[in-house]
Amino acid sequence: MATIVTGGTGFVGSNIVRELAQHGHQVVSIDVAKPDAMALRYLEPQSSNVTWVHGDILDQNTMDRVLEDHEIDKIVHAAVYTAIREDIERSESRRIVSINVDGTANLLELARKAQVARFVYVSSGGVYEGLGSQGQTLTEDTPLHPRQLYNATKYASELITHRYGELHGFEAAAVRLGGPYGPMERATGHRVVMSTLHQWTGKAVRGETIDAETEGYWDFTYVLDIAAGIRTVLDAPSLTHEVYNLNRGVQVSAQELVSAFREASPSANINLRTGNGADMPQSSSSGRIMDSSRIRDDLHFEARYDLVAGLEAYIQWRREFGYTT
Repeated sequence: MATIVTGGTGFVGSNIVRELAQHGHQVVSIDVAKPDAMALRYLEPQSSNVTWVHGDILDQNTMDRVLEDHEIDKIVHAAVYTAIREDIERSESRRIVSINVDGTANLLELARKAQVARFVYVSSGGVYEGLGSQGQTLTEDTPLHPRQLYNATKYASELITHRYGELHGFEAAAVRLGGPYGPMERATGHRVVMSTLHQWTGKAVRGETIDAETEGYWDFTYVLDIAAGIRTVLDAPSLTHEVYNLNRGVQVSAQELVSAFREASPSANINLRTGNGADMPQSSSSGRIMDSSRIRDDLHFEARYDLVAGLEAYIQWRREFGYTT
């Protein structure tokens, strides 16, 4: 039996493919982009357990071909147009909705036809848009009202996923990611805004100065922990909830971030400053504290990488792969 992963050549998707293949899944990756040299190298140790399908999730012929060629047991839907800047949101409005909502509907139809056992939708902490101020802890039961198209389409896809599962008899869960960073983040046709930890680690390996703000707080989660958490939800014997936050659940201040980065990369040149122009993180974790106790209590999952260990591993990967962009 095969496990479908959409967006498998991208940042989070390639790490999900890697994690699942390492743990015995026969993975079929569907992506509009062919695997580049970096993806092939990253997944090479697991290549015997990975089949690459070059196709668009909006194309019915691709969906039909996958259904015909593979016996599908589970699906992880991670493909998305990550458009979090307003200029991209304005210029690409229809495309964002098409990929993020119509694409989800196509995968759910595939799940229905294949009679899968479980469907995991990879959502985002961005659904908590407008919430989390003044240190509010955000649980999976927090009422949501996202407005930006990316965040709104993620939440809409969560709701559609849950209802499809109810109607068609398969288990469906959404996993809300908090502040992912790490290997394989790079510019693609559907990811055009890089995280600031991508910028910081790039500057560190290039020997450039990092301008760091002195205020703010975040919650960062190393992408290998993200992938392991998704596998935990996918493979759990049973699920007691429809939604799980997946993050470290540890608030990190600007000062703590700088301290951790200096410990992970002692040679990094960091310039502390205030005001505009600093290279400070802009991500779905900015200013929010997502409660991760549900996935810990229900499924006994906890992130293994603290911030220092994650940054060390990320910088080491960059150097090993010669990725200095």
